Amino acid sequence: MEPLYSDSFYFLGLIVLMPMLGAIINGLFGAKLPAKLVNWVACGAMALAFTFALISFQALVNQGDGQEVGHLSYTAFQWIFSGSLSAEIAFLFDPLSAVLVLVITGVGLLIHIYSTGYMAEDPSKWRYFAYLNLFVFAMLLLALGKNMLVTFIGWEGVGMASYLLIGFWYTDAEKAAAGQKAFIVNRVGDFFFLLGMFILFFTAGTWDYLELEQMATTTATAAVLLPIALPVGVLIFLGCTGKSAQIPLYVWLPDAMAGPTPVSALIHAATMVTAGVFLLSRINWIFTLDPNLMAIVAVVGSLTAFMAATIAIVQTDIKKVLAYSTVSQLGFMFMAVGVGSFTAAVFHLMTHAFFKALLFLGAGSVIHGMHHEQDMRKMGGLRKYMPWTHATFLIGTLAIAGVPFFAGFYSKDLILWSALSNVHILNVEGVLATAQMDYFTTTLAPAVAAADGGPLSVLGGALAINWFVFIMGVLTAGLTAFYMFRAYFMTFHGECRADEETRSHIHESPSSMLVALIVLAFLSVVGGYIGWPHFIAAIFPAGVKSYALGLEYWLAEVFAVSDTYRVVGRFGAHPYLAEGIAAAVSVLVAGGGIALAYLMYVKRTDLPGVIYARATRLHYILSNKYFVDEGYFAAFVRPSILIGKAMTWFDKNIIAGLLVGGAAFMTQNLGQILRNLQSGNVQRYATYISLALALVVLAIFYPGCLA
Repeated sequence: MEPLYSDSFYFLGLIVLMPMLGAIINGLFGAKLPAKLVNWVACGAMALAFTFALISFQALVNQGDGQEVGHLSYTAFQWIFSGSLSAEIAFLFDPLSAVLVLVITGVGLLIHIYSTGYMAEDPSKWRYFAYLNLFVFAMLLLALGKNMLVTFIGWEGVGMASYLLIGFWYTDAEKAAAGQKAFIVNRVGDFFFLLGMFILFFTAGTWDYLELEQMATTTATAAVLLPIALPVGVLIFLGCTGKSAQIPLYVWLPDAMAGPTPVSALIHAATMVTAGVFLLSRINWIFTLDPNLMAIVAVVGSLTAFMAATIAIVQTDIKKVLAYSTVSQLGFMFMAVGVGSFTAAVFHLMTHAFFKALLFLGAGSVIHGMHHEQDMRKMGGLRKYMPWTHATFLIGTLAIAGVPFFAGFYSKDLILWSALSNVHILNVEGVLATAQMDYFTTTLAPAVAAADGGPLSVLGGALAINWFVFIMGVLTAGLTAFYMFRAYFMTFHGECRADEETRSHIHESPSSMLVALIVLAFLSVVGGYIGWPHFIAAIFPAGVKSYALGLEYWLAEVFAVSDTYRVVGRFGAHPYLAEGIAAAVSVLVAGGGIALAYLMYVKRTDLPGVIYARATRLHYILSNKYFVDEGYFAAFVRPSILIGKAMTWFDKNIIAGLLVGGAAFMTQNLGQILRNLQSGNVQRYATYISLALALVVLAIFYPGCLA
């Protein structure tokens, strides 16, 4: 539908501008401003950005016609105009970007408020807030970009801000190295992203999302994108594996916990790491062109989710548990993208932002109260010292474990159900043999293969992938429940294992930190109530059902092409029983994980030691993270160091020594020889001249003599 505010909705520019102004003010003048004013500048900028985001959201809703809301846009200025290449700094606010912008500004505001208490004693707080505002500015560019070039500027901006924040305490060599590792790994992914962007531009001639979508969903032009869908998709997906910490580029995220804990909550849980999921959802019409591309994404996502979950179960650092948990949950989101359930991916992105930010800030509250202790083996019994932190951390744990009536249950259930039921139309048996195949690939007609409402026959390979992804997802859900309740029990239950000195200083966090925890705990419960499973929503009254499936309806127009033409449910029109069984399986598995954690860390605390003694080798592999870091060091870091040393030797001995030094040596010695000719002795000059004249005479009159 036509936008109500035709390319002139300037509030979009203000959303981006506010955090940038906060970063400039605190970055340039913060060192000389009072501490409270630094807080007000940083938090005020975020509050204004959140307010303008709400205004934009309301405007978007107001221009809707009951079925669709369209989009708002704003062009700040023409950036590049050269031949066929033109690019604008322009912003797009549609149902998809609205979700992410509200998460960035809303959760970001809470984390800024929390930081005023957490960083109160840090002498460089002004620098911290400048970096934090800078990060939000870049993240909003990424989310609001109307074309891929603006998205890429934000993409690089969040990478730079992340590097600055991870290495915030840069005098600590380990923390500085963690920042460098994150920066370098992300640049590897960005290289692939750039390649994908260039191929897309040279094929389509544009980076504008609306124009690309038009091409991908129009009969006459979709065929142009079909041949490049797989290579472009793979390259962009590789870029996303860096930013969103998936196999093979996930290794930077656990080390990034070296930064301040609120940074971990904002960057490594709620916003930046979900950028890849957002980007793939933004260009969903390209990814669903090729079922092989989607299968790659689904398999990589499920493998990442499972592998990270197995590493998390043996971690003893509370932030490392949450770090690997984040990698695992991101795997869930990519799993959803890969099975064509973009709504589920965005839904989990949102609920994950709530409960994972809550868990990170809760961990930060624990670390703050324990005087920077992060080892869970030295905690225990903290619920009586920190009741508010305990209660909110428990809510976050219930949410991520997928317990019904908490936010994580709804989004995770939708992902698992989609993994089991969704199938690409080209993977339905018989479709490729029909004369209508072109229709399915060029989106001319809805996926008519499901028109009779009955189950579909799926090609063997595709069906195997469906089951593989679903089983991996269910197992990961069980592991998630186990390692999160393990962390909860080790931290808050049993006897306190801290030393006397630490125990005497344990305290609840200040109100500025608790406010953020309480609000996020509330969202971690009710945040899922806009996406009930269909088999439950079906029994709701009609008026309530639209709210119970609110997110699905809200995002429907963004994913209309993928959902309507290319991905279908293989169990038929209303598979409520199958959906209910799938949900029950995931709940039972999660409950088993919680029960096992309770048994091992509350009732039978000797069991972990017994299991360790019987599975020492497995524990060794898991605690060393499958030796992936060591593998990267052997395959890439060490050869790079050796090449660097060889190049240094070559530069020192060949370039500087032989070529530069040799030339200088020859010049110097030649100069020494020639200097003798410039002795200032007139008699010697006369001798040289006479000899030269004699040679000239001989050459002229007796040339044969010289020969």
